[in-house]
Amino acid sequence: MNHPGTRTRPRIAALTLLSLLALTACGGSGGTDGTTPAGAQASPAPTDDPVAAVRKVDSVAALLPDDVARSGTLRIGSSIGFPPGAYYPNGSDKKPAGQDIDIADAVAKVLGVRLERQDASFETILPALGSGKFDVGTGNFGVTAERLKTIDFVTYINDGQGFAVKKGGTALSRKVTDLTELCGLTIGTGAGTTFEATLTRQKGVCAKAGKKPYDVKVYAENGAVLTALQQGRIDVVMSTINGLRYQAAQSAAHTSFLGEYHRLDVGFAFKKGSPLTRAFQAAVNELIENGIYARILKKWGTSASAIDASRINPPEHTQG
Repeated sequence: MNHPGTRTRPRIAALTLLSLLALTACGGSGGTDGTTPAGAQASPAPTDDPVAAVRKVDSVAALLPDDVARSGTLRIGSSIGFPPGAYYPNGSDKKPAGQDIDIADAVAKVLGVRLERQDASFETILPALGSGKFDVGTGNFGVTAERLKTIDFVTYINDGQGFAVKKGGTALSRKVTDLTELCGLTIGTGAGTTFEATLTRQKGVCAKAGKKPYDVKVYAENGAVLTALQQGRIDVVMSTINGLRYQAAQSAAHTSFLGEYHRLDVGFAFKKGSPLTRAFQAAVNELIENGIYARILKKWGTSASAIDASRINPPEHTQG
């Protein structure tokens, strides 16, 4: 689960779309200023509040480093984009909502700490962990071998990479199982994401297959990606499975989800060697065991991405 496009006034169809975007990133989520374009309606947040039932668990809180236990606060950098991951249903001057927000807030309550949340663009969060600006980061960060070199992860969901097209378009009409199916097409995706990395790394597959290469257009904001799709400047969007599936369920979005391409574990991100990972893992597992985790995922329609147990630094999934 970052930013041009929400302050312009394109066609009404694109405006309606912008309020319904669902491209949180598994390595790239887009931020927004939280405003709703004229003629569009913000997606309301579900009213269920499973986090309200969460209480501190002393045995889990005991795993926190002494300095954190004394201060009672953690600095979290959050990439706020679109549902179901993290977004502003009522404007950026109000509280964000979403699956990532609920899980992070529930973990904090289990640990008995307060989160000092700062909205940050996706591509800045991982470097900021290394510099000490944040203690933890969220943004639907996918666990990859490259990221594991410098980042520790505590997993909380299984999401991944998928594709979507404009409904009724002619670019593709079936699930994408091989990138050669994209040859000759223009693909839009987010800057600094696992999607951009995958497309860049595999760009030679079309030449090897004797086909015209695909073109990749990278955008700093998710809203711009979807506007480009609706205006015909790109043929396909590559983003998160949950985000694209959520978006396709919104009738005003006029997109079709083309299925899962590559699954990835998603986790809280920490600087390498962080002493916080064991406490966060235990907190996520507590939420899984007490049923709050399942309620959060049900609330946001992501139950198919549930995990059985949290892991610290699992290896990247093989393809599929």
